[in-house]
Amino acid sequence: MATLLKFYKPLLPSLISPLPVRFHNCKTLIAAARNRPRIRCLSTMGNSKGKVNIKESNGDAVDGDGTETQLQKQQLWLHNTMSKQRELFIPKVPGKVGMYVCGVTAYDLSHIGHARVYVSFDVLYRYLNYLGYEVNYVRNFTDVDDKIIARANELREDPIKLSKRFCEEFHLDMAYLHCLPPSVEPRVSDHMANIIDMIQQILDNGCAYTINGDVYFSVDKFPEYGKLSGRRLEDNRAGERVAVDTRKKNPADFALWKSAKEGEPFWVSPWGPGRPGWHIECSAMSAAYLGYSFDIHGGGMDLVFPHHENEIAQSCAACKKSNITYWIHNGFVNIDSEKMSKSLGNFFTIRQVIDLYHPLALRLFLIGTHYRSPINYTVAQIESASDRLFYIYQALYDSQIVLSQRDEASRKDSIPAGTASCINKFQDEFLVSMSDDLHTPVALAAMSDPLKLINDLLHTRKGKKQGLRIESLAALEKTIRSGLEILGLVPTSYEEALHELREKSLKRAKLTEDQVRQKITERDTARQNKEYERSDAIRKELAAVGIALMDSPEGTTWRPAIPLALQEEQVVAP
Repeated sequence: MATLLKFYKPLLPSLISPLPVRFHNCKTLIAAARNRPRIRCLSTMGNSKGKVNIKESNGDAVDGDGTETQLQKQQLWLHNTMSKQRELFIPKVPGKVGMYVCGVTAYDLSHIGHARVYVSFDVLYRYLNYLGYEVNYVRNFTDVDDKIIARANELREDPIKLSKRFCEEFHLDMAYLHCLPPSVEPRVSDHMANIIDMIQQILDNGCAYTINGDVYFSVDKFPEYGKLSGRRLEDNRAGERVAVDTRKKNPADFALWKSAKEGEPFWVSPWGPGRPGWHIECSAMSAAYLGYSFDIHGGGMDLVFPHHENEIAQSCAACKKSNITYWIHNGFVNIDSEKMSKSLGNFFTIRQVIDLYHPLALRLFLIGTHYRSPINYTVAQIESASDRLFYIYQALYDSQIVLSQRDEASRKDSIPAGTASCINKFQDEFLVSMSDDLHTPVALAAMSDPLKLINDLLHTRKGKKQGLRIESLAALEKTIRSGLEILGLVPTSYEEALHELREKSLKRAKLTEDQVRQKITERDTARQNKEYERSDAIRKELAAVGIALMDSPEGTTWRPAIPLALQEEQVVAP
């Protein structure tokens, strides 16, 4: 095990920041990288097979040398793109997890496809932490790329400065969506020494060749090329972001280093001035922070080929012992059942969505579908998520109000058997679903019964008379809150979140609070005058734009709701 620990240890240990860090200063990273010893592959491991391979059919955990491994009490199963099946998650080092997720190419505001990637892996990050693992989560920024250079030329801006600006915008988006900051966020421009070092290793190992200042990876030197995507070598294309080059030995060969073109940013290298190809950056930075062998590599489904396929080839070419145990990918985002695309005019940034909807409504929408399934973004779906979020927060806020009015000392430790049964059922369903490849839709659905019980205790005559009512409310609120914490849905305060949800609904309805109040007053007058058609018309008029009126002995209030036409659309939908 000592050898295994050594192999797992990041190759730049002094640069790993403690969890959590939001904005990482990468200037110190590059300074240290330039003075570091050259990155070299560690040649030995405690387990020559490189990973524990526990399949769905196998109930016992056994490592490569046949000895039994201690499992976490709550077993986590993850779908591995490499094996195309669920596998029991067992980290290389007990209690520790190394996870690398491919970050954004920072040249514009992030879209809801990006939101899905980073919300999905934030849920995994949170759940691993909940299970007691110490997670080293690395997520990079691509700040050197053809698209960045093109956008910078268009705006007449320095490419690195432009990318830095959009990195900061990305941080804001992630904060809005309650995505926890990773342990470290390396940037390509700060890791040129690491990238050049890895390219040289690949060349030294005979798996790459140079042409007039360009360096290409030779896919023919890696017989296992295609094992992640399942593609045959003869079917593979050069891939996105890779220009056709007749000088290549094989059309599928891809660039590790690109010679500098006039007017482009460049870095000095042994092969001349230039910049890295798209794929090598992630291989170099993951090796720098997690070593050549770590647990989880993730990203969107679109990265399986060519990006992650090429990463595997590069990393193995640089180090024969390179091994990543679990490859995890999330599904695509469609808009009204069509692929999201700027050319189709159905392209939405995160900012565009959260201008009209609460950011946590977007997060709830995203985790309302299993992360590996395609998700269809429609107005009806995001409205439904917003409505559900309001319902959850209103129940918990109302519960807190009642609890705050009671003396803490008067509460008892016990709760009724019915409440205990409801809580136990929720906890079991929640954990089972989360441990089954992060089935967040099932985990969310499990909240329905405890939320219903809270509302019964708050608002029904029978519930208000129940013994140990306050204790039940306290236990239920705490239980649901813990589930929301794992899912990243706990707001700063329920009251504040409810206010924000109301404000967003008014904006969508193109109304002000005063205008809604005026409508309520008009309706009250109509009811007093027994003008019931007029009263009903006002209610329907507001319902049409997503404002629901609620009558009670204390008067009429309003809450956000799904607009009437969308409600009717959902009823008739197959």
